[in-house]
Amino acid sequence: MTGKMTFTDPTLPSTLGRLVVGRRRETEVLVAALAAGRHVLLEGPPGTGKSTLLRALAEGAGLDFELVEGNAELTPARLVGHHDPSRVMAEGYSPDIFVEGPLALAMREGSLLYVEEINRVPEETLNVLITVMSEAELNVPRLGRISAAKGFRLVAAMNPFDAVGTARISSAIYDRTCRILMGYQEAEEEVEIVRRGVEPVSAPPEWMAKVVDLVRLTRRHPDIRVGSSVRGALDTVMVAAALAELRGRRPTDPQVGLDAAMAALSGRIRIHEGSGRTAEQIVTDLWEQVFGRARDGGWSEQAPEDGEAEEEAEGGAEGSGGGKAKAPPA
Repeated sequence: MTGKMTFTDPTLPSTLGRLVVGRRRETEVLVAALAAGRHVLLEGPPGTGKSTLLRALAEGAGLDFELVEGNAELTPARLVGHHDPSRVMAEGYSPDIFVEGPLALAMREGSLLYVEEINRVPEETLNVLITVMSEAELNVPRLGRISAAKGFRLVAAMNPFDAVGTARISSAIYDRTCRILMGYQEAEEEVEIVRRGVEPVSAPPEWMAKVVDLVRLTRRHPDIRVGSSVRGALDTVMVAAALAELRGRRPTDPQVGLDAAMAALSGRIRIHEGSGRTAEQIVTDLWEQVFGRARDGGWSEQAPEDGEAEEEAEGGAEGSGGGKAKAPPA
């Protein structure tokens, strides 16, 4: 998609509102920062819509953007570009044999460069980005100077919660970007995200809302260090629908739902060291708090009143005794 920068268009935030659930404030600030010619850092836990927001912005404004996945293997050559070795041997160095990387391409075309997980990028590569953000140009050996065309912006994203494979971002990055914090959204917005995301899967809206409640409880449970994003709710609903079809039951069947939630959530949550409890035990406990408890060999459909589930998640873990809760009957 190719088009002109239209960040100053007052209808742009409303247009993005049709593509992104909620995030009105973050959308307006992002649009304003890019319209002012600033580079932006989106900071938030996984699954909070950082990439979704930027893709919607590119679509709504008619922009090109280059995507870069941040990791330890992202070298300056992979980011900027390189001379084709085979043609160098035959023709020598010349601009015609330079293979542009995403940074050089975005600078030449005046488009957005989106760097995911920037806190996984090696320092040597970060220094290249710092230079570009400061000088709007880059000197490439045996090629010369690349100047950023009008409209070039860098948007980076980072997850502050995941310490594995990440490094502390240099203050030089923060000093050259506008930081937008993207936390978890309100329950109603996450329910709408799930509703849109699982179409055309059919499931009762009330049940999907409870699945979202279950996921949100993982973020405040005392034994959980990092809870699940709304992706856990999406996967729970989708897996439950497929599992119900295999078993000839409904997605709302207690055992179907619990098995789906176990698959969707047990790998996403991170337990505090020394907790003494497993992810499976905690997911089962939270499931029973939201959907009801197994009693006298049966399954109660009576769920706690509004607010009770969250209170149990915060204070009821100690009373659960650390043992594995009884799963509902098949």
